Amino acid sequence: MRPCTGCVLNRVMMVGNDVKELMAERERLVEQLRCNGIANERVLEAILETPRHEFVPSALRREAYLDAPLPIGRAQMISQPWVVARMTELLLEPSPRRVLEVGTGSGYQAAVLARLVDEVFSVERIASLAQGAKAVFRRLGLKNIRCIHADGCSGWESEAPFEAIMVTAGAKKVPKALYPQLAEGGRLVMPVGHVIQYLLISDFSDGAQSDYSTEAVRFVPLLSGVE
Repeated sequence: MRPCTGCVLNRVMMVGNDVKELMAERERLVEQLRCNGIANERVLEAILETPRHEFVPSALRREAYLDAPLPIGRAQMISQPWVVARMTELLLEPSPRRVLEVGTGSGYQAAVLARLVDEVFSVERIASLAQGAKAVFRRLGLKNIRCIHADGCSGWESEAPFEAIMVTAGAKKVPKALYPQLAEGGRLVMPVGHVIQYLLISDFSDGAQSDYSTEAVRFVPLLSGVE
């Protein structure tokens, strides 16, 4: 039986209203981030253009534009938008073109980066998360992201060097395999610490490494191996 024209129109109107409402929520989130100290307008524009609701479980769709982390399954989280924006603007300071992300998770951070750099190489240790993220990348037409299921602690040596590396899980120290994959003039951003984590910014220039820390954050632990 063919659906009545009125029913089809009602569904179209509902979808249209839903899209408008989600966009309005995204705009409010961006203004909140701006008020809370995110100054890089390119980063804010990337947040505005990236539909975070596509990267969260359907049951949490209405919470997608809260400035809060959300569970995505397998004891993993999608990061708080402010943290995503802050790590992104820190990573962009050296103007990288090729970025390695360790810890794909939902894929949201990679999607934001993909709007700001030429290529994103993302590594995820949990197969189901890697598969889910790649499906969203395809749906959104993000063709400059490459994602593999592998041990992120080992980086992606065959594609190195990278002009920037972002690690989206916390550890006491940076995995040894990552620094050799960082290009001259490159930057690494990662949450580091034990009880309290801080964002570590590590710059590599003229064969020397310089480190400094910024805001306190809380991330899931960085684990080795694959699942």
